[in-house]
Amino acid sequence: MTTTNEPAVPVSGAVSSVEYFIDCPTGTVEHYFADNVYHWSDELYRIHGYERGDVVPTLELGLSHVDPADRDSVLAFWTKVTTVGGPSSVYTSLRDLNGHTHKLLISADLILNDEKEPVGVWALVVDLTRSIHADTHRLANEAVAASAASRAVIEQAKGILMGRAGLNATEAFDRISSHSQRINRKVVVISQEIIDRAGLLTQDEPQSGDQALRELFDAL
Repeated sequence: MTTTNEPAVPVSGAVSSVEYFIDCPTGTVEHYFADNVYHWSDELYRIHGYERGDVVPTLELGLSHVDPADRDSVLAFWTKVTTVGGPSSVYTSLRDLNGHTHKLLISADLILNDEKEPVGVWALVVDLTRSIHADTHRLANEAVAASAASRAVIEQAKGILMGRAGLNATEAFDRISSHSQRINRKVVVISQEIIDRAGLLTQDEPQSGDQALRELFDAL
């Protein structure tokens, strides 16, 4: 019977979600107690900066790449899984052969035979470095955007005080800052409330600077 390949139909929403997917390199290691041999996947070799055949994997080799501050905890983790079982996980830093730092999540459990007896340990090693860098970059951008928005609000509130109460820029900010400290609320929140309050006040009659300040602040 002849079959034809139909083009794949994308799942709804799948295309738009691709941009948020970060491919984290993932490797595996298997250690069998009987022969004390460690089997690394090709990706795990690459995470360490090697290619298959460059080195013989051992516990000592793996630990030598772990950040010295994390070695005791990683060794304790491996010993715990080997003797007690899992599943269990540990987060650590690794420096590869080229000196690059990787942030890893290692999850491990026992390998059981048909009689449910432990014969080794199996671990999944996920390199989170790309994901962490992406999150850090996103959070930094969000912080910059939030800071810019806050500055704009504060500057607008200062302008209102300068225009309505005859203050200069320094005096206007000092008034906002002092009020913020007095009632324990953020400067940007006070600034936004000054803007909102100013929009409700009428300017039908001339006001003195003190009167304008009272109207702007008393309702806050």
